[in-house]
Amino acid sequence: MDKYERRTRRKKGIRKNIHGTKVKPRVSVYRSNRHIFVQAIDDENRVTLCSASDIEAGVKRNTEGALTVGEKLAEKLKKGKVQEAVFDRNGFLYHGIVKSVADGVRKGGIKV
Repeated sequence: MDKYERRTRRKKGIRKNIHGTKVKPRVSVYRSNRHIFVQAIDDENRVTLCSASDIEAGVKRNTEGALTVGEKLAEKLKKGKVQEAVFDRNGFLYHGIVKSVADGVRKGGIKV
């Protein structure tokens, strides 16, 4: 089993238990080799409420940049009157960049 298959298997196990709504969206993180992408998703209506990335924020792909991306997403969620969200690590391990995104969303005032 290669790295991609292992992550996909973890992702399926996580998604069984995590569901987002308009009031409490699912915050999904994707970490590629070059960039960080974060989305707030309403699973009931299958709609992305808002998104943020390191490209949009103009920061590097590291833990400090991930913190900034999380704060940007929190700002957008606040404009949409969202107070709390469910965090989806998308099969990635919860440390480094993924943890920094979650911390940035919390720092922005969203309960995750």
